[in-house]
Amino acid sequence: MAKAWVLPNAVDTDVILPGRYLNITDPAELASHALEGLDPELAKKIKKGDFILAGRNFGCGSSREQAPVALKALGVQCVIAESFARIFYRNALNIGLLVLETKDNINELVSSGDEVELSGDRKELRNLTKDTKLRLTPLPEFMARIVDAGGIVPYLKKES
Repeated sequence: MAKAWVLPNAVDTDVILPGRYLNITDPAELASHALEGLDPELAKKIKKGDFILAGRNFGCGSSREQAPVALKALGVQCVIAESFARIFYRNALNIGLLVLETKDNINELVSSGDEVELSGDRKELRNLTKDTKLRLTPLPEFMARIVDAGGIVPYLKKES
């Protein structure tokens, strides 16, 4: 089982990874600063395999690639949001971080700390704590293959 961490609408890339850390190249060190803009201790609370859930426009702001890198290095299994900023969405897929959208109201169905699990077909997130489900929009097959390969570079190496 994994925990859900519910974040608000419009979490921008400077909140996901503050700009003062952009000179860091080690993903593990980046991960230690993830989400400091919301809670300086949040990176210590999130465990490998946990989920981040957010409202609309997750990852808005700059196009910094370090934001999804920090979340992936933190061990986040998947980010589920009502919508994503397109550049964050693409950067996440390119590095192999699973990102899924839902039309359901996350705040009505999931709270931080709830135990959750993703269905094998990635079409729903089951909230085991509240016995609720989020319906998810699955990735197109080619995007799922990129994520499953670990990102665009491993995918291209595997395909060639």
